[in-house]
Amino acid sequence: MKSIRFMLSVVVLMTLSTVAFAQTDAQKPQSDAQMAFAKLKSLAGTWEGRVTTVPKLADMGDGALTQITLRVTSRGNALVHEMQEAGTPDDPPRYDHPVTMFYLDSDRLLLTHYCDAGNRPRMAARTSPDGKMVEFDFLDVAGNLQYGHMHHAVFTFIDANHHIEDWTFMMPGDKPVQAHFDLTRTK
Repeated sequence: MKSIRFMLSVVVLMTLSTVAFAQTDAQKPQSDAQMAFAKLKSLAGTWEGRVTTVPKLADMGDGALTQITLRVTSRGNALVHEMQEAGTPDDPPRYDHPVTMFYLDSDRLLLTHYCDAGNRPRMAARTSPDGKMVEFDFLDVAGNLQYGHMHHAVFTFIDANHHIEDWTFMMPGDKPVQAHFDLTRTK
């Protein structure tokens, strides 16, 4: 009988502590990084738009219709961003198909871009005061730099069905190429 009372007491204490922790977490204000991550996760879905590059480079996709898919994964702890030219087969060895992962690291929102150039730059986010823009600044890069690397990204939120992405790719010799994507939600 004593063991049943003891077990019942343990179960009650565990339940109460779980409720207390849940209430404490619910009352904590979100950090800028958490709010920016939540905003990015709201983009989950499929998007299309034309890309424009500065300078204009046809081989970098200038004028091409691009499809971007964003998917929340890992129990909400990561966001997958996949980009490809619309209408091309899903054949990454033959066609550009870069993947970017967004995730929280302590109190920072980071991205790792798995680039078709064969490297993996990391960038850290900062948010505009009005919360309508999340900008990612270069931290470091791993892998081959022979063909250049992604160096900067900006996400601008227009409304639930429209956002803009600006990506800066650093060519060899530190020559920037900006790619501007004006995107509308398709799904």
